[in-house]
Amino acid sequence: MTTGPLYHGTGPGTITRDGCAVDYYATLKPRGEPELIHGAVPAGARILELGAGAGRVTHGLLALGHEVVAVDESPEMLGHVSGATTVVSSIQDLALAEAFDVVLLMSYVIDTADDDLRAAFLRACRRHVADGGSVILQRQPPEWYDTIAPMERVDGDGRTVAVADIQRPGPGLLGLTMRYTVGERTWTHYYLSKRLEDGFLEESLNAAGLTIAGFLTPDRGWVRAVPA
Repeated sequence: MTTGPLYHGTGPGTITRDGCAVDYYATLKPRGEPELIHGAVPAGARILELGAGAGRVTHGLLALGHEVVAVDESPEMLGHVSGATTVVSSIQDLALAEAFDVVLLMSYVIDTADDDLRAAFLRACRRHVADGGSVILQRQPPEWYDTIAPMERVDGDGRTVAVADIQRPGPGLLGLTMRYTVGERTWTHYYLSKRLEDGFLEESLNAAGLTIAGFLTPDRGWVRAVPA
């Protein structure tokens, strides 16, 4: 178990327990994720999206013909989701009485530095994936931990995204503070992340009854797992 804060956030509006700013997340648009997922799963697959947030990817998956159950522990986040069934719950405590073709856990949730929490996330994935289904995870590629550096960029819509601070509190651990600015509003988000080497991730999946079946992208950041 990792000691110290895993997440915290600042800025206007509601800040979720994991440090995310609801008002900021509600402004975000997908960056190809729905199409990537759609191309890796059966047409019309029923998808359980864990940590759906404000629906940045949910709405794209719906538009591509998927039925989505969107889960988040923040009712304020889910208030921005339309067209999907929504469930207010933490990932680790979720216990729906059905299994899904695809369980989706993206946005680097799996990279939490808390090993026990990660194990609980993966058990929740296994509980809810059908025996012939798949779990799609998004992690930071292991090499990213060596190359991440402070930076600032201005996106085409005028928002500013900055890596404001980087800490390395222990082997494989990265404390990252992001700063987001939209107009006159600014938010920060700190999270403590753990490098997930392929072998360690496979061991973690195995403990939950899953195994790696392949990768969706060349950088191995998107991982497909199936029941073992």
